Amino acid sequence: MGEEKAAGPKAALIVGAGEATGGAIARRFAREGYTVCVTRRNADKLAPLVEQIEKAGGKARAFGSDARREEQVVELVQTIERDIGPLEVCVFNVGGNVRFPIRELTARVYTKVWEMAALAGFLVGREAAKVMVPRARGTILFTGATASLRGGRGFAAFAGAKHALRALAQSMARELGPEGIHVAHVVIDGAIDTPFIRDTFPERYALKEKGGILDPEAIAENYWQLHRQPRSAWTHELDLRPWMESW
Repeated sequence: MGEEKAAGPKAALIVGAGEATGGAIARRFAREGYTVCVTRRNADKLAPLVEQIEKAGGKARAFGSDARREEQVVELVQTIERDIGPLEVCVFNVGGNVRFPIRELTARVYTKVWEMAALAGFLVGREAAKVMVPRARGTILFTGATASLRGGRGFAAFAGAKHALRALAQSMARELGPEGIHVAHVVIDGAIDTPFIRDTFPERYALKEKGGILDPEAIAENYWQLHRQPRSAWTHELDLRPWMESW
């Protein structure tokens, strides 16, 4: 099982450790004894999360890193391996959700979204695989969305990038599974309990009391359980949605 794969120091990398899902995933793995390496383009924004983890008795390291930049991703993984411990878990949790009518969607926006949600996923996944395969263990998890499965009005850029990320996860799973690496893709469908949803969609946020929006801590628990799975019954794709969310 995942938590028994290695003795001694072990690291979990969460790329895109925001205030909701990414932060919750970091806290969950920290509780299990992992040194969580959390990244955003601006490392200063990670200070509250690191402080929270450390106050709870966990270990965390913050990195300012742009996952779209190959040299920065290479350096990030090398630094973790050299200074912290073997990378056992890698979570790619970068978003990129924008909405534009197709006639107003610029090449610049389309390219930026693709870089954030697809190219960056490739770079992070590739570098994680390089250090995990020689040890024949590790877990690589990609955060997907409704747009991973189908396009929608105004979501040409986001859906294109998320479709690409899902294809990457499938290809990596088939290549790396026989090498001992568990690759999974998590489709998160529905509103997540965030300040943005609270302030922008108060009617949707009111459903929280009924369990009608996704709890980041519940999402994080599923990521932890994916990592713990025995290799004889690995899940590749997991669909997470509130009980009332339509298909």
